[in-house]
Amino acid sequence: MQQCCDQESPGSDKLVVQPNKSALLKRLARIEGQVRGISGMIEGDRYCVDVLTQIAAVKSALDAVSLQLLENHMKGCVAQALRAGDATGVVTELIDVVKKVR
Repeated sequence: MQQCCDQESPGSDKLVVQPNKSALLKRLARIEGQVRGISGMIEGDRYCVDVLTQIAAVKSALDAVSLQLLENHMKGCVAQALRAGDATGVVTELIDVVKKVR
């Protein structure tokens, strides 16, 4: 069962329990380690192409997290809002968030 946004809270104060929170946190910890590794590469004067390759990997990993969060949002919060009859508000919010993550 998807946990949805607390509809009583306005805007970004809404609360949500991610159904795959543990997996998301593990992914983010891995990304954090990759970013620290990139810092170390720059500190160690590593070859630019190698650093850029690692940066691309981090960007890709963050995109994957974003897509998972967007999927969670659509299956949970958006679906709940549609069932509650708030199609206009949820569609506007969804358009805005897609513009941000693309």
